Amino acid sequence: MKTENSSFRDRDGFVFYSNAEVFRFIKPTYLSTFNEMVNNGFLSKLIEKKYLVNYEESAEEFNFTEGKVIKQEKINFISYPYEWSFYQLKKAALLTLKIQLFCLENGYSLKDASSFNIQFKGTNPIFIDTLSFEKYVEGKPWSAYRQFCQHFFAPLVLQSYGIDKLNKYLIENIEGVPLDLCASILPFYSKLNLSVYLHIHLNSKFEKKHKEDLSFKNKKIAVNKSKLISIIKYLIYNTEKLKLPKNKTNWTDYYKEFTYNEANFREKKIFIEKNTALIKPEFTIDCGSNTGVFSEIASIYSSNVLSFDFDSSVIHQQCKVFSSKKISNVLPLVQDLCQPSPSIGWWNKERKSFLERLPENSCTLALALIHHLVLSNNLTFNMVAELFASFSKNLLIEFVTKEDPQSQRLLVSKKDIFDDYTQFNFEKSFSEHFKLVEKSELTDSTRVMFFYTKK
Repeated sequence: MKTENSSFRDRDGFVFYSNAEVFRFIKPTYLSTFNEMVNNGFLSKLIEKKYLVNYEESAEEFNFTEGKVIKQEKINFISYPYEWSFYQLKKAALLTLKIQLFCLENGYSLKDASSFNIQFKGTNPIFIDTLSFEKYVEGKPWSAYRQFCQHFFAPLVLQSYGIDKLNKYLIENIEGVPLDLCASILPFYSKLNLSVYLHIHLNSKFEKKHKEDLSFKNKKIAVNKSKLISIIKYLIYNTEKLKLPKNKTNWTDYYKEFTYNEANFREKKIFIEKNTALIKPEFTIDCGSNTGVFSEIASIYSSNVLSFDFDSSVIHQQCKVFSSKKISNVLPLVQDLCQPSPSIGWWNKERKSFLERLPENSCTLALALIHHLVLSNNLTFNMVAELFASFSKNLLIEFVTKEDPQSQRLLVSKKDIFDDYTQFNFEKSFSEHFKLVEKSELTDSTRVMFFYTKK
C-alpha cells in the first residue's frame, strides 16, 4: 500500500495505491456525509453525467479500524494544469462550475475548486475528488470562489489577452495565479470587460483592502441560494466566451509548409501504421507531436496515446480535432522534452515530474525531433538514446540529416559545431541501448526511419 503524496491536503481522507489499483480511504469525520450522498443518489447522478470518476466499495481487506475504503476508477495518465492547453483548462473550468451548479441545485457545494481535482480521459475532463462535497448552508457564499479564480479564471483570462506563459506559474505557485498579479499584468482596457473587471480587478482590490482586516474576517456575508446560482451561471457564461487571440505559430501549419513532399509523407505514415499495428502497444508516447497526425494513427492500434509538444497552440488544435473526431484515447499535453515539468510541492513530492509519470515499456514516436534535440539544445545522440531507453520498449524514430532544410534552418543563427552529427554516429549511439528491427529511407529525402526495440 502506497499513499498518494498530495493527499495530505484532504482532512477527510486520502488516496492510496495497492496492486496497481486506486483506492480512497474515507475518514470517520466525513463518513456520514459520504453515506448520505450515496443513499440519496447524488454521487451516482454525478457519475451518470460523466462529471465524476466511477467508484465501488472495496472488497479488499485493509488494516483500517474505522472509516471506509472505496476503489476508484483509474486514470491512465495523471496530468497537471500547467501541462494543459487553453482548450483543456477551459473545459476543466466549465466542468468545475457545472458541478458546483449541480451541487447547489441538490443541496451541496464544492469545498474547493482546485484545478488539480480535474483529470482528462482523452480530451474530456473528469472530476476525481469524491470527498470535495459538503452540505450547502443557506446564505453561505461559495468558499471556493477565490480558488476558482486563481486556478482557472485568471490563467484563462491571461491567455485570452495573449499572455500564455503565466499558465506555467502554477509550477512555482501551486495555489494558482494570484489575482493582484493577474490584474497588474492585464492591459488597462481589460477593465472595460465586465466579467474581467468583476472577477479579477475588483476581486483583487477587495483582497488587498481586507487582507489584514481581522474585523472583516469575522463579518458574515450572506448570499442566498438563488443569487449564488445566478453568480455561477454568470461565471459559466463568461468562461464560455473566453477565446484565444488568433496567433499562428511556425508549427501550426508545419506539414503544409515544410520539408515533406506527398510521397515521403505517405511513406512515413505507412511506416508508423505498419509498426504500431505490429506492436499493438498498451501505451504510445508521441514526442514533439505537432498537429497530432501520427498520434491519430497510433490511436488506432494503441490502447492509450500520450501526445505532447512544447507549442501550446498546436496542442490546443489537437484537442479540438480529437474531440470533433471523437477520438477518446489520445491525451494531448503541452510539454517540452528539454525542460519537462519538474517535481513540485511539499518535499518536491506532491506533484511528480513528467518523466516520473511516463509509463515504462511504452512505444515511443520521435519523429522529426532528433535535429531539434541535438542541433538546437546541444544534446548528444547518446543522451537522447539513454532518455528514450528509460521508458521505451519500442522506438520509432526519424533521423534528420544535417543537410535537411529543417536542420539548416536551425543552424542559421548559430555556429555549426556539430561535426559528429552523422547517421553513423546516430546509429552507433542508439545501438548501445536498442536493437534495430527495421530501417527505411524516405523517397526523395535525406531522412531515414528506424524501428528499434530495447535490448
